[in-house]
Parts: sequence; C-alpha cells; structure tokens
Amino acid sequence: MIAEDSTYTHGMLIVAQVFEVIAAVILLGGLVLAFVLALRTYRRSGSGTEAYRTLRQSFGGVILLGLEILVAGDLIRTVAVAPTLDNVLVLGLIVLIRTFLSFSLEIEIDGVPPWRRGLVSGVSVIKKAAQDPPAQ
Repeated sequence: MIAEDSTYTHGMLIVAQVFEVIAAVILLGGLVLAFVLALRTYRRSGSGTEAYRTLRQSFGGVILLGLEILVAGDLIRTVAVAPTLDNVLVLGLIVLIRTFLSFSLEIEIDGVPPWRRGLVSGVSVIKKAAQDPPAQ
C-alpha cells in the first residue's frame, strides 16, 4: 500500500512539474512571438506606437495563459500530492495573488475591467494582437 501511494505521489509531482515546464516554455516562446508580432506591426504600419501596443497586448496575453497553466500545476500539486490544510491555504493565497495579477493585466491590456466586457482569455488576447494593424 505504501509503495502504491509513493508511486502515485511521485507521478503527480511529475505531472505538476510538467505543467510548470509547459508554462515556462509558453512564456519564453510567447516573448519571442510578441517581439515578432511587434516587429511585423512596425514594418507594416511604420508606427512605433502600434508596434508597442502589439507587443504589450501579445505578451500580456502570454502572461495570462502562463498564469492559468501555473495555477493548474499548483492545483495538482496541492490536491493530488499533499492535501493538508496548510497546503490548501497556501494554494488559496497563490490563486488569489495570480487572480489579482490576471485582472490587473487584463485591465492594462484592454483598458476596462474584465466584468465590463466579453469573455477574454490569454489566447484571445494573443489572437487579437496578432491581427493586422488597421490601415492608415
């Protein structure tokens, strides 16, 4: 019985670490993508302001997506590996901080609080930033 529990715990720790690695890859890849999109916007529009807006929106979306994946990893680690009251309280604090960061990023990107506009996720923000700039 103990060997099975140890194997399960080890497996769930690996799954949580995979989520963390995926989030890190998304953040690094998203940073590169954000710069590529900003460069493309600058070349097409010639506007540094538009390029900067694209960079901020696309990388902000990447950060939102990364935060969502990190929360999933934390949930797995807390609920499946060590569901003690202390760990659940720490998880609640982490989720609260990350939720505040997500709201702050969404307000920064869109200029309005999330509850005053339609549903937005990290992916939809990246998609919006990747669209061609308006013709001038």
